Amino acid sequence: MEYLVQVEQDVNIYIEDINPKSDKVILFLHGWPANHKMFEYQYEPLANLGYRCIGMDTRGFGQSDKPLSGYHYDRLADDVFGVINALKLDNITLTGHSMGGAIAIRYMARHMQEHVSKLALFGAAAPSLTQQPNFPYGLPASEVSKLIDETHQNRPQMLDDFRKIFFHQPTTEAFNTWFFLLGISAASWATVQCAVTFRDETLFTDLSRISVPTLILHGVHDQVCKFQLALALKQGIKNAKLVPFENSGHGLFWDEREKFNRELAAFLGS
Repeated sequence: MEYLVQVEQDVNIYIEDINPKSDKVILFLHGWPANHKMFEYQYEPLANLGYRCIGMDTRGFGQSDKPLSGYHYDRLADDVFGVINALKLDNITLTGHSMGGAIAIRYMARHMQEHVSKLALFGAAAPSLTQQPNFPYGLPASEVSKLIDETHQNRPQMLDDFRKIFFHQPTTEAFNTWFFLLGISAASWATVQCAVTFRDETLFTDLSRISVPTLILHGVHDQVCKFQLALALKQGIKNAKLVPFENSGHGLFWDEREKFNRELAAFLGS
């Protein structure tokens, strides 16, 4: 099923709802600069195991509305809250990749974990994507600023270049085209403003407010969200389990998709 959910006046969020009759719900939050289709290699295997897989396009991306504002973590977390309430979801597993992981963390803190029984983070851009005075493990802020400048100057080229550091395993030309199309469907202003958010905002104080069982999957070779971020998440979140992906980069959901699906399914069934 596909439908739109209104989260504020004139802003509708696109939803793909697979296996909607199941009461075992997984809500997927995609990473930058893609959309819900990035989890294509998870939806079918997990639906076949009896799970209801719900993919949502972040505002500004995919088939969601593309307003000129509202791309900070608080508003993006509120969008998730709006979707959960509109669909009357409860006892769900909330998952997020990259910036989607950061949004999931902000949701858990800002909305007091409401309706969520488990959390799964994949290559999450948290607790800070960029280096901070007491956190030297992220990217230099200048690298994200460079991405922003490249988006303004030549967004198609930026997307193609970003893809080259996204995956660790070799990709085909056809796959590269597929990944490019995920990103090009976003609004340029959403691509830029979200990059500003993950450059400038941090989530250190959010971590201690998470108490549900949490799974952290992270590629050892991640060039976007360094593996040290996963170690910080493991330290900061109570009841968290970290599974390193030795043969993956940032795109671990594809680099090691069989292991990814196996680990996620085991966590869901535990």
